[in-house]
Formats: sequence, C-alpha cells, structure tokens
Amino acid sequence: MMNRWHVLKRLLPLLAGMVLLLSACGRADLSTLKPQGPVAEEQFGLMKLTITIMVIVVLVVFAIAGYVILRYRRRPGDKSIPVQVEGNHKLEIIWTVIPIVLLIIIGIPTVNSVFGLAKDYTKDPNAIQINVTAHQYWWEFEYPKLGVKTAQELLIPEGTIISVEAKTADVLHSFWIPSLAGKTDTNPGGNVNTMYFKADHTGVFLGKCAELCGPSHSLMDFKVKVVDKASFDRWVAAMKNPVALPQDQEVADLLNKQCLSCHAIGGNGGPAFPNLTGIGGRQTVAGILVNTDDPKYKNEGTVEENLEKWIADPQAVKPGTLMPKVDLTQDQVKAIAKYLAGLKLDY
Repeated sequence: MMNRWHVLKRLLPLLAGMVLLLSACGRADLSTLKPQGPVAEEQFGLMKLTITIMVIVVLVVFAIAGYVILRYRRRPGDKSIPVQVEGNHKLEIIWTVIPIVLLIIIGIPTVNSVFGLAKDYTKDPNAIQINVTAHQYWWEFEYPKLGVKTAQELLIPEGTIISVEAKTADVLHSFWIPSLAGKTDTNPGGNVNTMYFKADHTGVFLGKCAELCGPSHSLMDFKVKVVDKASFDRWVAAMKNPVALPQDQEVADLLNKQCLSCHAIGGNGGPAFPNLTGIGGRQTVAGILVNTDDPKYKNEGTVEENLEKWIADPQAVKPGTLMPKVDLTQDQVKAIAKYLAGLKLDY
C-alpha cells in the first residue's frame, strides 16, 4: 500500500503538469485561446492580463513563504520561544496597498472592455442585423433587413460587424461562439439581449449552447460560416429563390403532408421549425451529425445518410427534441432524404 502511495505522489506532479500544458491546446474553430476576431481578441487580452497578475502573485507569495520557512525554521537544540512580533503598521499598509494597485490594474481595462463590447449596433446601417432565437435544441437565424431566415448555420461576411439580438422560444439558453465572441444568454419572458462580433477571415467556426437547457444541451451545436462579401450577397439571393418540389408526385405529396406543415423550403411550408432551404449544402444535419464523404466517427456520414438517420428517429439523435418520430416506411425516409440532400445553394 505504501509503495503505491509513493508512486502516486510521484505521478501527481506529472499529471498536474500535463493538465496545465494540455489546457492550452485547442482548435482554432472552437477555442477561446485562439481568437479569430477583434471581440475575442480583446476578451483574450483580459484573460492574459488577469492570469499574468495571478501567476506573479502566486510566485511572490510562495517565494516569501519558502524564505520564511527556511530562514526562521527551528534549529536543532533550540527550545526557546521566538519573539512575538505583531502590529507592524508598515507591512500592513504594504499588504493593503498592493492588492488595491493590482485590482486597479485589472479593473480599468476590464471596465473599459465591458462598456466597449456592450456597444449597440442594432441601428447601424453598416452592420449585419441578425435575430437569434434559441429552441430546444436548435438555433434559428433571421436576417430581418435582408428577408432571410435559416437554421443551424449562421452565414456572415468577413470583416463586417454582426449585430445580434438574442432571445429564446422556450427555456434559458446561452449563445456562444468561442473563437469569435463571449456568451450571451437568451432569457425567457420576452427578454432580448444584444451583442456584436466580427470575423477577421473566412472559415467555419463552431457555436455552442453554454447554458444547461435539457437532456440534449450538449448536442445543441451550430456552425458559423464566414465567407467573402460577394459570396454572402449571392447566398442571400439564393435563399430567396424559389425551390422546386420533387418531380415524383408521390414524394411531393409526402413532403407536403409530413414535412412542410412544420418546416419551410423556399416559399413553401411553415415557419415553426428549422428552415430547410439549402440543407443539403450545410456542414451538419441537426447541428450534430457531421456531413462528410469520409466518415470516421459515429456522428459522421454523408448528407443523405445523416438525413435518413435523423428523419427515421430524431429522439435517438437528440433525446428530448420536439421533432417526433414520423410514421414513414424505409423507402419513404430514403426518398425524402435524397430530395433534401439535393437542396444545395450555389453561392
């Protein structure tokens, strides 16, 4: 037992060092430690400032403690009682002033950033206005000035300020794009929170719900796709174009009856649940099933395979989702999935 304890004591510092080292690792599309926009950069700067000050304080305190332990340790044979020293006003003033100075160093840039990042761009004509609505367990994105509504994939132009008004359709959620901006809660009761962010370059970034909202909270992901301005304009135009229903009348009737009562495709259908326009060209199905022709993990597959999996049994993919399991045959599921997989926007 003692030998095991000695081994454990030797391993603990190694494990602690590995945890500290690996905590700095992260993906550029997900990590707050690899900011990809000015808002995230400013927030990361505050993080580095506070961590630097904390590290300095810890090192100084440990150095003083080590010095005192070594300098004033009891020597062999010394049984005398040390001189009792208390009430050193000079030291008390120093220990009081130092924390105040450190708080000022942290506080001034923090307050400056908090008010700066709270700037309201909802009336700015040069900003892209987006209404974000959180649902269990999906995200709705509306571009009110552009007349476009989509879901699960937020498409924005690079180098442009994105003004967000965030709300929820049900319970409390939190809108978070780690690489681009901090979290913003979507609160029940009609409350609307605002924020803004900007992406420095094109790419795809992962968004998350950062507030426990139910059994599929961890599966409530979305993508932020950053494109150049010309591509964004073409996407907006493509979203407004009419979308043809399946040529097979039986599949078209099935789609009208089973899908378009809740979902919208082009100008057809209802707005209650995710807009499916262009779903075949998205990065994911349901925000969590990754579309790829080279699947390596359980949640990966081709667009058509992922759509089949989702349509056949939504609860198996996202427990607690409001989308019911529809009574469809396997052939009907395949037919709908094939049609939806072909809905791709050219932009």
